[in-house]
Amino acid sequence: MSVTTEKTVRELALENAGATRIFEKLGIDYCCGGSRTLEQACHAAGLPIDQVLKSLDEAALPSTTSADNHHWQTEPLGNLISHITNTHHKYTREEIDRLTPLFAKVCSVHGMRHPELLELRDTFTGLAHELTTHFMKEEMVLFPHIARMEEAVEEKAPVLPAPFGTVQNPVAMMMHDHDSAGDALHTLRETSHGYIAPDDACVSYQTLYRALAELEADLHQHIHLENNILFPRAIAMEKGH
Repeated sequence: MSVTTEKTVRELALENAGATRIFEKLGIDYCCGGSRTLEQACHAAGLPIDQVLKSLDEAALPSTTSADNHHWQTEPLGNLISHITNTHHKYTREEIDRLTPLFAKVCSVHGMRHPELLELRDTFTGLAHELTTHFMKEEMVLFPHIARMEEAVEEKAPVLPAPFGTVQNPVAMMMHDHDSAGDALHTLRETSHGYIAPDDACVSYQTLYRALAELEADLHQHIHLENNILFPRAIAMEKGH
């Protein structure tokens, strides 16, 4: 793979599954901020472009490619929707249920000495509420419509009209939600100083920070699959039908 600095972060993430892990490690936004060129993204993050290019080229080698062999740009949209729902939605819901009481525990013990924990909990609670509502809208309205549309296209049958008109309308709403979630994740990372627990952090405190970092990484991959693959393909399918 030959990486060029003029390509957008989104294009690189689509071309090379290993690129998302590199971007995650370096703090380069490839989901909501994927429209920037690699050069712009590196400049914004204060990263040497040569080092990033080297890492991306290495990530494209067969020995370092992801074990996930799905090519979501060509697989049926129904399969991608199932993957998003059964993998990312499921994981996030489980983590919300796990981290809510863990936040309460850590805040009760360390909140006085580390008031940033209270800010983190407020941000997390807001994000959890937004995501819970967001998932319901996707699973009950948007995803079923995309699946029905794909079935109709395959069967060369007419697509039943949707109450929201074009699929672009709910997609725009979902992408707005994604931007809001991205802002919340940025706030969580800044408030926690990059999820680095202080020296007096107990095991629960350290566990909380590790879990938040893992949740952030999963949400980035989740939003990437929707913003950069599922939604554009659904819009293109509707236009071409």
